[in-house]
Amino acid sequence: MSLSKSNPAALSALRSMRKAPAARSTPASKSVIALPDVNTSEFQGVRYLHLGSEWVQGSMIIKEPYQIHLEYVQRMMGWLLFFSSDSLPERSTMQLGLGSGAITKFCAKVLQLKTTAIELNPQVVAACRLWFKLPDDSDQLQVVLADAQDVVAHAYWRGQIDALQVDLYDAEAAAPVLDSAEFYQGCKSLLTQDGVMSVNLFGKNSQFDQSVAAIRSGFGEGQFWAFRPTKEGNTVVIAQRGGVALSREVLAERAQFIQEKYDLPADKWLKVLKPLN
Repeated sequence: MSLSKSNPAALSALRSMRKAPAARSTPASKSVIALPDVNTSEFQGVRYLHLGSEWVQGSMIIKEPYQIHLEYVQRMMGWLLFFSSDSLPERSTMQLGLGSGAITKFCAKVLQLKTTAIELNPQVVAACRLWFKLPDDSDQLQVVLADAQDVVAHAYWRGQIDALQVDLYDAEAAAPVLDSAEFYQGCKSLLTQDGVMSVNLFGKNSQFDQSVAAIRSGFGEGQFWAFRPTKEGNTVVIAQRGGVALSREVLAERAQFIQEKYDLPADKWLKVLKPLN
């Protein structure tokens, strides 16, 4: 799930929360009864997604529905730094945890990439389609109602994903729902040889060092990076399956391209993105 610590503006908007209708379940989904209700709120031109609590699971600037609003979600796109611009059109992406659909929409509509999103809660999918401008499924975009743990263990997408974005939280936002070495090994198996994973680590019970150790154990060899925490407490970690460490000069050139082409604050990323030694 997309996740950011709630702010006073979002809290004040909770009184106007709307409940999402249930979406049709599929055999791949878990029991819908155990899943939290999905609600939305609005404040000063921004729409927020909630899982029945004050925690913000995603957001959208209403007048700019395909741009990414939250800072940490923008940083989840840091994987763009690790691909050359001329190779981007051929890349494919997957999001584990749909949230408000911000990353999924950006990848499909702005980057024009083949995009897959995995979401467990059918209400989240319904809310994104109703209130967050998530496009219908097409040859380019596919939203799959399934458990991320089952997806990473399955052979269907193995070795096919260039950029994997992992953002899995429940209503309480205490810690990542899936955070084991076995899970991250499954994530690695989805990636192409030069594929990249970005992970949001956040929560009052989240142990950053333990999560990083699990990522390293799951990936084995690779290059690992981390952004400084945002003011809300989100830390984005990036893991490269293979490839060599890139020079700061190359990263700077790519950051400039990303900022000019996609209107992401990539020049600021390099100031807060460091290798994990």
